[in-house]
Amino acid sequence: MKKFLKTVAVGFVLTLSHGIASADTTLTLSSWLPPSHPVVSQMIVPWTKQVEEATEGRVKINILAKGLGHPKVHYDIARDGLADITYSVHGYTPGRFLLTKVVEFPFSGNSAEALSVAYWRVHQKYLAKANEHKDTQLLSVFTHGPGMIHNSKKTVASVADLDGMKLRVGGGVVNDVATSLGAVPLLKPASASYELLSHGVADGTLLPMESVTAFKIKDIVTHTTMVPGGLYNISFFLVMNKDRFRSLSQQDQDAIMSVSGEAFSQLAGRVWDAADAAALKEMKDNGNEITVADDAFIAEIKQRTSNLESDWIKEAGKRGVDGAAALAELRQITASYNK
Repeated sequence: MKKFLKTVAVGFVLTLSHGIASADTTLTLSSWLPPSHPVVSQMIVPWTKQVEEATEGRVKINILAKGLGHPKVHYDIARDGLADITYSVHGYTPGRFLLTKVVEFPFSGNSAEALSVAYWRVHQKYLAKANEHKDTQLLSVFTHGPGMIHNSKKTVASVADLDGMKLRVGGGVVNDVATSLGAVPLLKPASASYELLSHGVADGTLLPMESVTAFKIKDIVTHTTMVPGGLYNISFFLVMNKDRFRSLSQQDQDAIMSVSGEAFSQLAGRVWDAADAAALKEMKDNGNEITVADDAFIAEIKQRTSNLESDWIKEAGKRGVDGAAALAELRQITASYNK
């Protein structure tokens, strides 16, 4: 009788364990941007559906109705398991991520898709070994479109026009770029642009074209200077709590990564390119002044910011990374990328 009961008990435990292992999993994602923003509506939402499809419905992702904190703490939110998945900007926490600046320098490229794909490949080949995301599971890295100059005061056609101008910046290399050009950088997330500009705290902001319309500031920053190749760019991450990721079956881990990594980088960049083009048209239709930086202005920018890359290469070397090779390959892939 005892043997029979023991056999039944073992069978029950095995059955229960099998049921737990095969149960559907719902992950939470904290988003600090509004649902209408392209990052959410055209990148994150489609990706969550891809995850569900790739895992054959075993893993679903619930985007929380409200973000769990300031954009600058979203990496920690995933690390600490307050939400399973988050995204944000590396530069919102100055000094924490060094190697991700590889993609942020002036004149990195005109296509967010090409640059984002190149970024993922270069990250995996050169940067990943430094393990800057060691306390989370890195799902992807990506960039927005080329960063431009937008302000409410005047036409900006030279470095002299930027002298003393208070510009909202997102941190990272863009902070150094603004300083090098004589502007006064205000380190705030892009989502703070409307408040800063409408209250006169900032004279302008450095953003891709898309963000001018997404954050509803096209009627405030009526002067835009487009810099071919971008005045700067910004590095984004998509990460997951490491323990939560490891709790999934190997099959589902592989499935999630199959639609993340380069696949998500490509999706994100493609969405941003389309959003930039739509925003430029909307700004022109609105009567905004659009100025393209001429050769003299570009030469001034290059002269003022020439030390940024060399300084980064030295710092990357201290972390065992060949920064010069990483930059060269990033640019080669970006230039040769075929959509």
